[in-house]
Amino acid sequence: MAKTKRKIEEEPEVLSKINRVKPVTNIIFSAIFVILALTCIIPAIFIVVISFSSMDSINEIGYSFFPTSFALDAYAYLWNNRVMIGTAFLVSVFVTIAGTIIGLFLTAAMGYALSRSSFKLKGLYTVLVFIPMVFGGGLVSTYNVYSSVLNIKDTIWVLILPLAVSSFNVIICKTFFKSTIPQSILESAEIDGASQMRTYFTIVLPISKPLLATIGILLSFSYWNDWFLSLMYISNTKLYSLQAVLMSVEKNIEFLAQNADTMGASIAAYATSMPKEPMRMAMAVVIVLPIACVYPFFQQYFVSGLTIGSVKE
Repeated sequence: MAKTKRKIEEEPEVLSKINRVKPVTNIIFSAIFVILALTCIIPAIFIVVISFSSMDSINEIGYSFFPTSFALDAYAYLWNNRVMIGTAFLVSVFVTIAGTIIGLFLTAAMGYALSRSSFKLKGLYTVLVFIPMVFGGGLVSTYNVYSSVLNIKDTIWVLILPLAVSSFNVIICKTFFKSTIPQSILESAEIDGASQMRTYFTIVLPISKPLLATIGILLSFSYWNDWFLSLMYISNTKLYSLQAVLMSVEKNIEFLAQNADTMGASIAAYATSMPKEPMRMAMAVVIVLPIACVYPFFQQYFVSGLTIGSVKE
């Protein structure tokens, strides 16, 4: 009895010795993490610095952390186009919020259905979800479906529905529900007379906040960064997303700069004096800043949502 008691008391000490990290190893890991963090932070700072640099400085010394002079010409140009950029910003915000909500509802519901062993069509729908991860329908067929079959071309829905559900997100939801939510809780709810819908909304979703935050931030990134759908399916410029508008502005800048000699004197002077390089970086700052401000609030849920259920005790 005494030996057993002594062994139990010694177990925490043994485990602490096993899990203890040597000082040298700790320093090496810390240095690696610092280097990785700097590789992410320094380029972002560099972009901001260039966006505030003057064209004279860029022409003189190129891209530098220490430009010879600063200017707000790039942001002044964006401010002069604030009506167009502001409309596109509101479109992107609406599409991101609406698309994330719709995508969360559809993805979580499909993942929960596929995670239930009692679902009779589980095998069929699992195959249907897996196929798009391997094969694609092609651009021509996709365009015909959206424009001719669904008739959502040149509408706000063409910016929302194509990105609402992805096979990868559905599989994440399925794995989470299957490995994290105890079957006994669902059986208890069924015994108490709760329907499937009530069980899903009152029991499953409240304890799935890490999953919902993870899928939500993945969806919001996809919607916010998308520009292809606007350029492909939207002809009404009032429905352009922010990324599509800024991309069009950049193309116009490049076009004016390359064809300044063939234009009128005033247009040629405008194209020559235009801050092309700071403008590109200012556009990148405008696009990245809103989503960068939102991400820290979801980071803890994002990390836990990706790792929960991956290791079983």
